[in-house]
Amino acid sequence: MQLGLSVSDSDVSSFTPLVVLELADDTKAEAITWLLNRIRGKQQNGGAELLVDQLLFPAQDGQKSNQNVFVVGSTLQRLLKGAEDVGLFKEFQDGTMRGFTYANRESFKDFYGDGEGFLSDAECQYIIKHELDTLRAKNEEHVPGYPKVKLYPGKSVVRRLQSKGVLVQYFPLHNKEDLKRLSFSWYKKIKLSFQPLDDIRHYFGEGLALYFGFLEYFTFALVPMAFIGIPYYLFDWEDYDKYVLFAVFNLVWSTVFLEVWKRCSATLAYGWGTLSHKKAFEEPRAGFHGALGFNPITGREEPVYPSSKYHLRIYLVSVPFVLLCLYLSFYVMMVYFDMENWAISIYNENPNLATGILLFVPSIIYAVVIEIMNLLYRYAAEFLTNWENHRLESSFQNHLVLKVLVFNFVNCFASLFYIAFVMQDMVLLRQSLATLLITSQILNQVMEAFLPYWLQRRRNKKVHKRMRRMMGDKELPLLEQVQLETEMNTYLGTFDDYLEQFLLFGYVSLFSCVYPLAAVLVVLNNITEVYSDAFKMCHVFKRPFSEPAANIGVWQLAFETMSIISVVTNCALIGLSSQVKAYFPESETQMILIVVAIEHVLLAFKFILAFVIPDVPKHIQVKLAKLEFDSLEALKKRQYENV
Repeated sequence: MQLGLSVSDSDVSSFTPLVVLELADDTKAEAITWLLNRIRGKQQNGGAELLVDQLLFPAQDGQKSNQNVFVVGSTLQRLLKGAEDVGLFKEFQDGTMRGFTYANRESFKDFYGDGEGFLSDAECQYIIKHELDTLRAKNEEHVPGYPKVKLYPGKSVVRRLQSKGVLVQYFPLHNKEDLKRLSFSWYKKIKLSFQPLDDIRHYFGEGLALYFGFLEYFTFALVPMAFIGIPYYLFDWEDYDKYVLFAVFNLVWSTVFLEVWKRCSATLAYGWGTLSHKKAFEEPRAGFHGALGFNPITGREEPVYPSSKYHLRIYLVSVPFVLLCLYLSFYVMMVYFDMENWAISIYNENPNLATGILLFVPSIIYAVVIEIMNLLYRYAAEFLTNWENHRLESSFQNHLVLKVLVFNFVNCFASLFYIAFVMQDMVLLRQSLATLLITSQILNQVMEAFLPYWLQRRRNKKVHKRMRRMMGDKELPLLEQVQLETEMNTYLGTFDDYLEQFLLFGYVSLFSCVYPLAAVLVVLNNITEVYSDAFKMCHVFKRPFSEPAANIGVWQLAFETMSIISVVTNCALIGLSSQVKAYFPESETQMILIVVAIEHVLLAFKFILAFVIPDVPKHIQVKLAKLEFDSLEALKKRQYENV
């Protein structure tokens, strides 16, 4: 089984290193000894039964390097037993996906001999992370050498060390050979083909593979919208009949797009064994704090934080803060409209090329300010959500997503709604939408691709120069790789990637009937996004730990909510068109009632369509039902034998 880069005895470690663990350089010796003993200790004694070795970096430029860097690995048997502990699903001999058990290991497809190659690289590292995270305190009252760092019986040791800064970071190592093969098939050759999602999943895990699967699916789904949008943009797209047809197609497209994606993600998740994966019991977050109390569910002592304080922090601090940020966003928007009026007045006084270009300057400045405000708010939202002291990581993520989505939606789309429904200026709406979309795409490409690439190249050169100066002609590839990856940026998850696609989906679905070219611009952006994101994952960020995922989570609900809002927006835009108003010259109320009725009909059609299209394909439903039936039959048989 090729678990990582091969390391010989001369390269410091006698086993295959999978995970790097870095402690603070001033960590007390007794704390290091205690932690290593727990990692190496037998499971029955509360240890993880893993292999761990220290990496010794020579002094550089007269300064001592951090010597508290360790590599962690495991025996094959320990990994296979760990696969059962974490509940990995693997393909059985009959083609169904079943939870792996060590006792029945030979009944699983692709298990040959002692199981060499049965587990993927990402799965092995995920198992090691699980074993490290579940190292629990026993009778220790505090971390050895740190009397103020209290330990609570049954709580995660690694999470405690992280929250107190003793453990700086731990991350999985890249596999150079596998990474080279993946890079070549993924982004190094320009091709009109699907991404190697199975290879991405094999190397990075299901969560990241699902993001790239969604990015690819979204891009292909936009192609029909783009093809229809081009003639609308080039020809008589103000014509009422064509206008309505495009809006209705937009609404049907957004519904079918999301419903079919559910089926695609279910198919992918079943093939990867995560569709039936049961979520493990959540441990408290590393940053969660409170007075020592008793957990009635686990029976363990752990920090307890009163729910009254938790809710007071949310409703008396977080909610007012978010409302204040929204007010600032509206204030900036009104400043933008003042700038817009100023540019228009100058153009009207002296229409020429220079003043014509000046018309686009306010929108460009506003688009840049929006991106800066989104970035600053993101940091503030993370700080505030952390301060709220959520016990579980899932609760933390949900509150963070809600805060960020509300602000980003208002910050990015409020000006467009104001132009469309207050000013009712369709020409300015098209201009603003195009400028915001194009400027945000350029800024995202610079910030997400070019800048990280340039910084990483500089960092790589410094590390290579430093290692050559320290080691001379002696080759120590592991030391150099660990040194390089230790200094890489940490990948913070798919949050920002999904957020970008969510905003692009909003630009397409909310106002595309006014600016049909939006889908074309998003397609072009996403094509470059695939390659830039692939490069970042392979060469800019540390390798993230694999996380099992069956779908895109809360983002599915976010996209569906945006789709519902788009129905209201497009119907309102149709009602504002001069052609519609011409049909009701005397009764505006009648026009409004008819538009609202049409909106309700479209919403009803949308929900019926969502209900008719099943989330999981029929053949997968049959396989899942068969698996459940077999499990019940096996349980009955076992109970009968015990009688």
